[in-house]
Amino acid sequence: MKIAAEFLGSLGEIPAGDWNRLAGLDYPFLRHEFLFGLEQTGCANADTGWQPCHLLLRDAAGILAVMPLYLKSHSYGEYVFDWSWADAWQRSGLDYYPKLVSAIPFTPATGPRLCLRPDGDLDAAWEAALQAIRRFASARGISSWHLLFPEEGVARRLLEAGLHRRTATQFHWFNEGYDNFEAFLAGFTSRKRKNLRRERARVAEQGLVLKTFCGDDIGSERWLQFHRFYQLTYAKRSGHGGYLTRDFFTRVAPQLGAQVIMVLAYLESRAVAGALYFRSGDTLYGRYWGCEREYDCLHFETCYYQGIEYCIAHGLKKFDPGAQGEHKIQRGFRPVPTWSSHWIADPRLSAAVGDFTRREAVHSEAYLRDASTLLPFRENGG
Repeated sequence: MKIAAEFLGSLGEIPAGDWNRLAGLDYPFLRHEFLFGLEQTGCANADTGWQPCHLLLRDAAGILAVMPLYLKSHSYGEYVFDWSWADAWQRSGLDYYPKLVSAIPFTPATGPRLCLRPDGDLDAAWEAALQAIRRFASARGISSWHLLFPEEGVARRLLEAGLHRRTATQFHWFNEGYDNFEAFLAGFTSRKRKNLRRERARVAEQGLVLKTFCGDDIGSERWLQFHRFYQLTYAKRSGHGGYLTRDFFTRVAPQLGAQVIMVLAYLESRAVAGALYFRSGDTLYGRYWGCEREYDCLHFETCYYQGIEYCIAHGLKKFDPGAQGEHKIQRGFRPVPTWSSHWIADPRLSAAVGDFTRREAVHSEAYLRDASTLLPFRENGG
């Protein structure tokens, strides 16, 4: 079976229906509306160092598979940190950038990456994809290809194919069939349960009221409010206004309809902070937070406890609140592994990366075990 590869300089080169038939609509970050929207609104393009070159595979029956792919001139917005690799390349007199990255820009959420037609041969598609990426990289002097936050089976497959694998840790909440938030807290030790109740009470004591909006109910005014909170918070943390533009929030996110949930905190009827979530059929993804000023415990309430409440109310199985944050463990978020896969063109540097990832894996596994001992549940049960 002959499979041909194409590299798309813009997602506008493929109709939304064709892409979405393979990528599906359930995982929101792979939807054509989301990825092309990032491109159209100036968030992910050549100017920002996220130049689209998405992979498309064809066979005799038509489009076989698609994969998000970007030519990167830096490592910002990836959440898998390889700055030390770039430094090692430079000290060796070589260029690490540009590199190829298969990921969702600014989104460290595990999900599908190579999206296959239902009748397609997965083994053949992966073989064709790897060959095409290697040829593309060789022809353009590209140092490497990195697949970020794939599902576990994909990471295992690529390890068997000779790629290097890295393991990291995130903290996710799992719904054990709780009827309400208090049922979730019932599994905590007494002291930890009191701590969470105290945090939630502290929000109310400051006169703050939380409201949740979904899809069309969010409305243009709230999108503008949220963008302002997002910019203010990024400016305080990093000195810039964030990766995402106002047009992303006002034009792109609303296209995802009920897959977008916004929680706003009000003080005397005025919105003062907010959190933005996305959802699939069984998972809630906490993505962005912003506020005009700090309030005691409000971040925990808006970004974590309201997300747990939403999952319980809507029967979602999992809550992925984003990268990093050991403080989540004490609030009932369990340490879970995430993966990334890495192909390095230069054999010498590939050997060095292989040694690094093997040594890193030992520490990553130990950290995951140690973090699990800090859970707040009685006898670390659920």
